[in-house]
Amino acid sequence: MKKTYERFDRTKLTLKPLDQRIHDLKIEDFYTLDSNIPEFKNEQLDNLSKIIKEVKSERKKVIIAMGAHVIRDGVSCYLIDLMKRGIVDHIAFNGACAIHDYELALIGATTESVARYIKTGEFGMWKETGYINDYIKEGLKSDYGFGQAMGHAIMQNNLKFKERSILYNAYQLEIPVTVHASIGYDIIHQHPNCDGAALGESTYIDFLVFAKTVEQLDGGVYMSFGTAVMGPEVFLKALSMARNKANKGNPDEYDIKLKNITTAVFDLLPIGEDEYRKQPQKSDSRYYFRPWKTILVRTLAESGQSFYIQGRHNVTVPNLYRLLT
Repeated sequence: MKKTYERFDRTKLTLKPLDQRIHDLKIEDFYTLDSNIPEFKNEQLDNLSKIIKEVKSERKKVIIAMGAHVIRDGVSCYLIDLMKRGIVDHIAFNGACAIHDYELALIGATTESVARYIKTGEFGMWKETGYINDYIKEGLKSDYGFGQAMGHAIMQNNLKFKERSILYNAYQLEIPVTVHASIGYDIIHQHPNCDGAALGESTYIDFLVFAKTVEQLDGGVYMSFGTAVMGPEVFLKALSMARNKANKGNPDEYDIKLKNITTAVFDLLPIGEDEYRKQPQKSDSRYYFRPWKTILVRTLAESGQSFYIQGRHNVTVPNLYRLLT
């Protein structure tokens, strides 16, 4: 048997306290519900909001998947209020979302300059952020996935800015916020206390929780905000699982299950209104923008429909909120 490859020794790492970090975003930079909402007129957004209202009047599911820039654009308060109003039933995070949300709850600030700290090897090496690894392991004792473990930890530790946390509010409301982490993507994976097995188990529990909500998505809405990989990919797999189970091993192309789903992507890539409902050609570099081909085209069936809203999250999210409330 060949010997194993050499591995990095994490015991040699130096962690620093968060109060020594320069934070690019502070709690006062974030929107509140009484902030002035920037004007944004968009027919697609108007139509989508009408569908969401109809969906909720029929008690159907609404799922949001999001990347970390949604939190960094300061719009968490709108998502929290949409959960409180019963409009949003499930939020899917990538790993960075959980980190920003937790740091905000802990110290009312988040986001470090990669350019500043990567030069000295300090990037991501902040002691308190690494506590997330401990909370994940502790949560597994209660059979909690990543998101539920974090919501519980924020509540249990009574973090100062917890009311601004999506994870905390979702935990209180008993609404799933699932965290779909990829190992090596997030700063907490650098820390000596990161347990790969615990991380994998907790995020896989969350994938199964996500798949359960997708199983109930017929007639509902799936929206992806600024997530180029996680949002389309976990939805693709969960939807296949749900349709497989519904078909009971007897697929019929004329009787597709979970076919009445509305999807929407909120992002920055320019896509014409007459384009996004058709898959781009492989010769078009935009073919590799997964939210387009996966969420807006491939996962739809006969009665599904899709929307693409181009714009910054600090403009589109508040305006969606205004239309819904």
